[in-house]
Amino acid sequence: MPKVRVHNVTVSLDGFAAGPHQRLEEPFGDNIEGLHDWMVAAMRERAAGKTGIDVEQIERSEENIGATIMGRNMFGPQRGPWQDESWRGYWGENPPYHHDVFVQTHHLRPAIPMDGGTTFHFTDEPVETVLARAFEAADGRDVRIAGGAATIQQYLRARLIDELHLVVVPLLVGSGERLLDNVAEGVDGYRVSELIGSATAAHARLVRR
Repeated sequence: MPKVRVHNVTVSLDGFAAGPHQRLEEPFGDNIEGLHDWMVAAMRERAAGKTGIDVEQIERSEENIGATIMGRNMFGPQRGPWQDESWRGYWGENPPYHHDVFVQTHHLRPAIPMDGGTTFHFTDEPVETVLARAFEAADGRDVRIAGGAATIQQYLRARLIDELHLVVVPLLVGSGERLLDNVAEGVDGYRVSELIGSATAAHARLVRR
């Protein structure tokens, strides 16, 4: 049965997935430098044909994914109504998804077909409806919740996530957006099925009991 999965979501030692003042120049906010160094290094090592714990986690995140859901803040730095529709994401004309991506936002715009098979769809529907659309688009494969923190929280509160890969890095941020705030009982019913570490990050895999 297809699953709902979260991968590579990285937090500091004090639980922050983003710092304050997120903007175009600093998409993850201030005081957050180094949060994703493990991922950048792993992708570089993977491209060079190397293996390791971090590389394995990157590869696992791509297996059997047929659609992705993300929040407006992950798609771009703009807030509120679209000033224009020139912004097409952080990833250039050939984003790395290569499937349908559903962007949750209160401010709709037409779908954006991109090179390589990615199409961004903008929706303000309830999470259950968005997930149903994503499963249909995934055609039997799994759906990935990409982030940011507020989007992951919505699916945790709705008890819709089957597997969550949490990465903890040795960094203190102090303020910003914590991943597991505002989820209430949404974390009940999970167990840690795997806990491993590399030289740069600790990887915890949470699955439904």
